[in-house]
Amino acid sequence: MANFTSNTYTLKRKILTFSNKISKQLSKPDRKFTADITYGMLASQSCLLTDVVDQLHEDSKKINIVDRLSRHLDKGTPAKAAVSYLQMLKKWIPSEPVIHIDDSDVVNPDGYKFESLGIVRNGSESTSTDHAPP
Repeated sequence: MANFTSNTYTLKRKILTFSNKISKQLSKPDRKFTADITYGMLASQSCLLTDVVDQLHEDSKKINIVDRLSRHLDKGTPAKAAVSYLQMLKKWIPSEPVIHIDDSDVVNPDGYKFESLGIVRNGSESTSTDHAPP
């Protein structure tokens, strides 16, 4: 039988280790925020603060924790954290990365959000049920 509790703690430890590498030069409240928001978003699979707070299992009232996370989010990403994050990513990215571009939405003939992109071409094949030009 698999021990899911130990799997959960192993995953949490890896997330917190990653978070600590990014935030090692920040103040203690900023380090706590980075750990809380990273773990909460991954554990809840959501970016809604109420869902994140549910995963943190803290003793404080939910509204107080949401307010604390909101205040930190209002500050934006600290420059030191961004630099640490980018340095960590550089280690993982190969010297010549492969970049895949999905242009399926851009070639949509009815995409009214793409008006300023210029000429939009329908890349799909016509069928008897649609009225796309060949």
